[in-house]
Amino acid sequence: MSETHGKFIWCELMTPDTSAAAKFYSSVVGWTTSEMKMEGMPTYTIFEANGIGVAGLMEFPAELEGKGIPPNWTGYVDVDDVDQSAKDFAANGGSVRRPPEDIPTIGRFAVVADPHGAVLCIMTPAPMDKPMPELAVDAPGNIGWRELYAGNGQEALAFYSKRFGWTKDSEFDMGPMGVYYLFAYNGRQIGGMMTKPENLPMPFWCYYFIVPTLDAATERLTSDGGKVVHGPMEVPGGSWIIQATDPQGAFFCLVAPKR
Repeated sequence: MSETHGKFIWCELMTPDTSAAAKFYSSVVGWTTSEMKMEGMPTYTIFEANGIGVAGLMEFPAELEGKGIPPNWTGYVDVDDVDQSAKDFAANGGSVRRPPEDIPTIGRFAVVADPHGAVLCIMTPAPMDKPMPELAVDAPGNIGWRELYAGNGQEALAFYSKRFGWTKDSEFDMGPMGVYYLFAYNGRQIGGMMTKPENLPMPFWCYYFIVPTLDAATERLTSDGGKVVHGPMEVPGGSWIIQATDPQGAFFCLVAPKR
């Protein structure tokens, strides 16, 4: 595995109303937007923080309508060989939801799911003359945390560790809610996993966007039509979080260093 294999490199929202979503997240998170146009493809919106792209926005695909898939955020993980990684997912109890294909000048990607059905995208980026600029890991507007509500937290950690080279950083006993496993990429904490509560219909990944203060962002969220479904809550380390849905129903989370 290379040093970039297993790195989260992108996050993408599929929604039926891209214009409304662009306005909502620009207000709540503080992102600005730019557009990327490719021949023969719908316009793709880039969410930016300090002029640096951190996430994308696209129209909900027609082929997914009526299949019980809500508007959603999906993460992209860098892999050395997307075709081999897709085969590896399928050979070890996961599945390939969309076979590997090329995005001209961007890279080659596939949509995969772990053995319990949680979905991710994997991508081998196209070679670049110089690396794209990146935000500081704790900068407002960046994705500050990734969290898996797994079919089985311990099994999921073992599965992803073998696929992506992630390592267990530590674990936290949450009592009746079970064990929360913190995982690391190249020695740095990047997310957590836990067995999902019974009331959640399926395993899924969710993403935490960094805002400067939580209460102000929450006020913008609710006034702009979003709904808070959990929180505010202080988490170990002193940060504050909420979990929410946007006006189109996509689940997302916010994290801030102070209330």
